[in-house]
Amino acid sequence: MATEIIEQELTGPWEGFLAEPAAGSGHAGVLVLSGSSGRIERERCQLFARAGVTAVSVRWFGGAGQPPGICEVPLETFVAATGLVRERGATRVSILGLSKSAEAALVVAAFTDCADAVVAVAPTSVTWANVGPGGDGRDRPYRSSWTWQGRPLPFVPFDDSWTQAEPDGAPVAVLGWYERSLATYADRLPAAAIPVEKAGADLVLIAGGADRMWPSLRFARELAARRSAAGRETMLITRADAGHRIVFPGEVAPPPSTRFDHGGTPETGSALGAEAWPHVTAVVRGV
Repeated sequence: MATEIIEQELTGPWEGFLAEPAAGSGHAGVLVLSGSSGRIERERCQLFARAGVTAVSVRWFGGAGQPPGICEVPLETFVAATGLVRERGATRVSILGLSKSAEAALVVAAFTDCADAVVAVAPTSVTWANVGPGGDGRDRPYRSSWTWQGRPLPFVPFDDSWTQAEPDGAPVAVLGWYERSLATYADRLPAAAIPVEKAGADLVLIAGGADRMWPSLRFARELAARRSAAGRETMLITRADAGHRIVFPGEVAPPPSTRFDHGGTPETGSALGAEAWPHVTAVVRGV
């Protein structure tokens, strides 16, 4: 028998969506964030609600009063959004971030105690330069993706000497761009490293070895190593043939992108999602 859920469109303080089980969710709630698409993750919120967890997704850039791109986005946005989850009665709050928002979730967990757990899907281990324009409408010169208490975080810029190998019109794998940028700006990596060793939150990392967007498995292993050196446990779930897109059971795989080569296949992304899902729900519930 399917779990009955309640859905609500949120209009303030930001555009968002809420889904929760009609019978109540007990203590568990999760903030569900999109990646660089900026979309509201309605389907994923519904998935969590059917699993008995209150789920909220918000627009964190591109909305009213927000930067149009991922440029100097205040991390306080995410801290405040976890408050929306607690307002629904959740006493254990997690953040699930995908790709670019996994970057934000990891930094927020390192700087604050607003989250009891973080699920980072296709994560990075460093803070990157902006993707898109800031509040001034400009995307150059490069600036940090994030600010905290009004100050931009140290970041790794992009090496714009990189050129795509694919012919015009074909989906582009930007993995090489990130790898070249890491090498070019190696001196900036220590300052830009996300200090997950400081995070008190439980941490689950999900990464595919065939990711063609950025080296998420390398990043995940770096994050886990930092945590291990600090005596903190981390769960890393991976699959060698999965790409950047991870699909949980009950979700519909997105159509192939005409712009980017994400790596892997819908089948391998779903297989990794199926393996990870029990661990995701367990950490979100705190069991």
